[in-house]
Amino acid sequence: MAITPYEQLDAVAAEVASHARAVLGDDLVGAYVEGSFALGAGDLHSDVDFIVVMRTALTPSGEQQLRAFHRELPTRSEHWAQHVEGSYALLEDLLDPAGVGRQWLFIDHGHQEMTWDKHGNDMVHRWVLREHGLVLCGPAPEFVVAPVRADDLRAEARRELPELSAGLRGWLDYDIAWCQRYLVINYCRVLCTLVTGTVASKQQALKWAARTLDPSWRPLLEQVIADRSRGFDRDDRPRPGALDASFAFEAYAVDWGEFLDITSVWIGPDH
Repeated sequence: MAITPYEQLDAVAAEVASHARAVLGDDLVGAYVEGSFALGAGDLHSDVDFIVVMRTALTPSGEQQLRAFHRELPTRSEHWAQHVEGSYALLEDLLDPAGVGRQWLFIDHGHQEMTWDKHGNDMVHRWVLREHGLVLCGPAPEFVVAPVRADDLRAEARRELPELSAGLRGWLDYDIAWCQRYLVINYCRVLCTLVTGTVASKQQALKWAARTLDPSWRPLLEQVIADRSRGFDRDDRPRPGALDASFAFEAYAVDWGEFLDITSVWIGPDH
């Protein structure tokens, strides 16, 4: 059954689910695609974001089998096999709002070695899964993850905004054009969530920012939108002036978000 516009992506996602079933057996609750494709905005430059939900904690043997699978998967020649990212989550964590931030077994995009990480266990990922998750197997998403309130998303965005710069600068290489664009995109997504109490895709957040923020930022935002087709290329340098403009936008976004927090002025999701 097709769940995305790409047959090969569907095949890779289905293999993730079938391998999870082979390893977990009756402990498997369900497997889902989330992220950009769940939000209806996935394209050839997107990741394959997934979440597998389990009833009980992984056994050492099960963990090793999953690690072996994800170590091999990105070595294949197929495009989508090299762009998988996701987590193996406990059902009890997803059904309990207090479970946010607990570590799950996680494979990062483009990596071969899995880690125990809280990356996929936040309000944003939970909201996308519950509201838009695409079912590979198992029950509908609303039966595996607790509701996420708009205020919970906004609170997470408020906490993330002042810490975002340090987190990004810890790993982004600003000599690469993709990283310049990624910096701008992340601030747009956080501000969009802070205002609307929902989660937008990268492209949706950029278009929202172009409509909502000071018009002087439109050339930068339009550059980021237009350059998505350039993808990730280590030898691709930022456009002249784009990096300085991005750093200025970063400072503006933090101030803008703090002003919203102080005034408690919320703009509805249609603005």
